[in-house]
Amino acid sequence: MCGIFGYYNYKVTRDRKAILEFLFTGLRRLEYRGYDSAGISIDSDTVTHNGAPAATGSANGVVHNTTNGSTNGTAATKSPIVVEDGSSTYTCTPIVIKSSGKIDALVDQAYTELRNGDVDLHTNFDSHAGIAHTRWATHGQPSTINCHPHVSDDKHEFVVVHNGIITNYKPLKDFLVKQKMTFESETDTEVIPKLCMYVYNNLTEPLAFSELIMEVMTQLEGAYALLIKSSHYPGELVACKRGSPLILGIKETPVHNLKRTSSSLISDLREIRKRPAGEAFEAFVASDASAVVEHTKRVIVLEDNDVVHLCKGAYGIFNVGHSDRSLAVPRVLQTLEMEVNHIMKGGYNHFMQKEIHEQPESITETMRGRVKFVPSPNKVVDPYQTRRITLGGLSDHLSSIRRGRRMVFVACGTSFHACLACRQTVESLTDLPVSLELASDLLDRRSPIFRDDMCVFVSQSGETADTMHALHYAKDRGALCIGITNTVGSAIARHTDCGVHINAGCEIGVASTKAYTSQMVVITMMALALSEDSIAKRPKRDAVIDALGSLPAKLRRVLRLDAQMQQLAEELKHETSLLVFGRGYNYATALEAALKVKEVALMHSEGILAGEMKHGPLALVDENMPIIVIATRDRMHAKMQSVIQQLRARSARLIVLCNEGDDAIADLCSPKCRLIQVPEVDECVQAIVNIVPLQLLSYHLTLLRGHNVDQPRNLAKSVTVTEEG
Repeated sequence: MCGIFGYYNYKVTRDRKAILEFLFTGLRRLEYRGYDSAGISIDSDTVTHNGAPAATGSANGVVHNTTNGSTNGTAATKSPIVVEDGSSTYTCTPIVIKSSGKIDALVDQAYTELRNGDVDLHTNFDSHAGIAHTRWATHGQPSTINCHPHVSDDKHEFVVVHNGIITNYKPLKDFLVKQKMTFESETDTEVIPKLCMYVYNNLTEPLAFSELIMEVMTQLEGAYALLIKSSHYPGELVACKRGSPLILGIKETPVHNLKRTSSSLISDLREIRKRPAGEAFEAFVASDASAVVEHTKRVIVLEDNDVVHLCKGAYGIFNVGHSDRSLAVPRVLQTLEMEVNHIMKGGYNHFMQKEIHEQPESITETMRGRVKFVPSPNKVVDPYQTRRITLGGLSDHLSSIRRGRRMVFVACGTSFHACLACRQTVESLTDLPVSLELASDLLDRRSPIFRDDMCVFVSQSGETADTMHALHYAKDRGALCIGITNTVGSAIARHTDCGVHINAGCEIGVASTKAYTSQMVVITMMALALSEDSIAKRPKRDAVIDALGSLPAKLRRVLRLDAQMQQLAEELKHETSLLVFGRGYNYATALEAALKVKEVALMHSEGILAGEMKHGPLALVDENMPIIVIATRDRMHAKMQSVIQQLRARSARLIVLCNEGDDAIADLCSPKCRLIQVPEVDECVQAIVNIVPLQLLSYHLTLLRGHNVDQPRNLAKSVTVTEEG
């Protein structure tokens, strides 16, 4: 859930201020992953063997020893650590600055403390490793003392930033306490730098930095991505991961004729500091591509147990799980398809607003090249043999899926609602039984999964921890595993047997909007592809495909309701509760609308299956409770009219979402009822249209209630940790 970022430069001269700005910018791009506290670590000035600084105006370390969550604004000078580097002897003791609150608070504090500590921001570094962290608290309240980076001791011999959870931190902490080590924070992370120092102090022979970290990794359990720097290994940076996402970006500058260099043996890195320098280059290590894309599009997606060692213009990638850890492992250098403008607001006030309004384009991209909207005009071709849906990631497995016992959709949160919205479509087009599972509940129950089950794992990030654990659970039982994600190279994309990328584009707002509608489009396309061998289903398939083709235009019309939704939000902004009733395809719409209001507007809201209204929820209805009823034209239309009548009989305060030109609903509603009218489309995709005005409503409610739209309280975008780690 946290975001980590590292910047490494070698033979690319940067002053301290430029390095700080790299780190701060990286954190801003990752702030959606956590935003209750933040911190950075950079180098102090080089100190020679006699203790004299190689450059003036420097503090050798900054750390905060506070217990109340606030900083004292002072920079404390620490004794230098002297290490050998070939023929020279020097140290760069890491400076550590932490702050509770958001990134801007850290920026202000960092410059204030460095200025107060007489640290020269214009000192140039030809080689430097800086690390940064933005936190979503799991162990210990959001406070300065609990936020990262964490250090091994007051000399900062090892400095660590961490995304994930160390599940065995308590026995490790107990062991380290017995070794006379003192802990200051409540976090699980603090055991890592102290364990690094313990291993280092007990070495019988010198080890490369990456070898040391691999020894530490063998003692850690749980999910983690780590960036580690050390005064014992100045100018070096090590990154490693298990479970949590991490990518390595490599930048080449043609002006300097930079070349990537890599090491095939860990012994190369052990001895590299005593050899001539390597080629110049820069590297960026981050939890997500959004922090890297503005610097370079050339990235390596790290796999579980990978360890990256950056040292003197070279890098090596090793794997703890391999039989010979000293051999580098091959990893593919990929080119990001993301553009810089994808991570900018582009004239909108907030990312959520931008992403809601991007939905006509995002679902177009989801369908691009995959759907033939106009049937072939060649009458010689048998229309029943002409493919209108092409999903390359599934093409080799369609026959196996059709033969399956059942389809099991596994997801969390908004992704689960996308599966629920499409369940009826999948069942009606494929004639396969469909079950839905919340990933955490599937694991809690240890639900039976069989070899002939087709398990579909849906996740925007592709890194959702519960969904990943459920994926491993299903794979262990021999099921065919299918992934639906928005992130190329994500853990779910790599570990499933086949799958589809939704291609919705980068989504930064914590509340998912465009990814939700694109997920529904992909699941619908999957159902269409699976039913292509059925002549009986052909008329329905053609109707759904035509409806998909009309969606972008219909969504543009819906977005014109923005002002109306803002006016409705004005009427609701002081309410404490909101009920949303839906049925059939729109039960998922009710759940998703209620979730959006909950997570960003911080208002209690509940999505209710309208068929269950008389079994309890009706007791909540009175003239003051605002109730949204979703009653668009589908096979539940008559039943939803009955629901409206029952609610009116109890003087309910109704807001009815219906189709344009639906006179039956208009006549049924009293003058006091508010109508939200949306374009009509085939019932299989009507839920995609219906959710958009409710997304707009939640957006405006949030602003009017004075809350942060893109960074709601206590939440983060990618849930990469679980209670079990």
